[in-house]
Amino acid sequence: MVKACQDYGFFKLINHGVSFDLISNLENHALNFFNHPQSLKHMAAPPHDPFGYGSSRIGSNGDVGRVEYLLLSPNSLLILHQLPVLFRCALEEYMVAMKKMCCEVLEVMAEGLGIGERNALSRVVGDERSDSCFRLNHYPPVAAEEDGKMLIGFGEHTDPQIISVLRSNNESGLQICLNDGSWVSIPPDPTSFFINVGDSLQVMTNRRFKSVKHRVLAESKQSRMSMIYFGGAALSEKIAPLKSLMSKDEESLYKEFTWLEYKNAAYKSRLADNRLSLFEK
Repeated sequence: MVKACQDYGFFKLINHGVSFDLISNLENHALNFFNHPQSLKHMAAPPHDPFGYGSSRIGSNGDVGRVEYLLLSPNSLLILHQLPVLFRCALEEYMVAMKKMCCEVLEVMAEGLGIGERNALSRVVGDERSDSCFRLNHYPPVAAEEDGKMLIGFGEHTDPQIISVLRSNNESGLQICLNDGSWVSIPPDPTSFFINVGDSLQVMTNRRFKSVKHRVLAESKQSRMSMIYFGGAALSEKIAPLKSLMSKDEESLYKEFTWLEYKNAAYKSRLADNRLSLFEK
């Protein structure tokens, strides 16, 4: 895991122990929701609230994609009464499982980095105040006349949180950017999860781990569904390189900031912007 995070900021997770029934139950509920008429889906889009249903528009700074989505936090589930009860229950159960997985993965990472405290990273995501969120992305099938065109489903970006846990159905589209700037496609595997290193973890490891730039192409003749859990810190949590990880004469590459400060900066930027540049020393 450490080698993969250093070289790519990305890896595939198998033997995860998450029930496939839990995964497929949520996927079925999500597909049923996205198959509803647009008027019904928009009822799950509270005004002036970033959470809920959205389509095409990604953020508030001009980014668009061929995608519709549900963006949720554990708290937003309480206000989205438009979603069926069984769908809300499936979402809650899945998010609990993803939070547990995030903590387990971060503990293995800490151990691999030689950090004395095994929970040095996981405690941040495991905090009951953690500002984690969950996203269901639905990419409609590409029409026959568009076949062969390069269509962007979700533009290139890094995730601002600590780590992201991604799972998709058996349709392709996900790509990651390598160190030389080339893009490579990731073969889908609905039985596994993919882990992205986020900006916050890049800072906490003082750039030992790299935040992976990724994107989604709209290229499938079947609809693509992805589920992403973003493991984040509490709003007041200070993000800085871990002293327990740094060597005696090593200098911090970043200014300390709270997750709220970074989140606000991220919301003001475009998807492809290098948000961390504002906090580099």
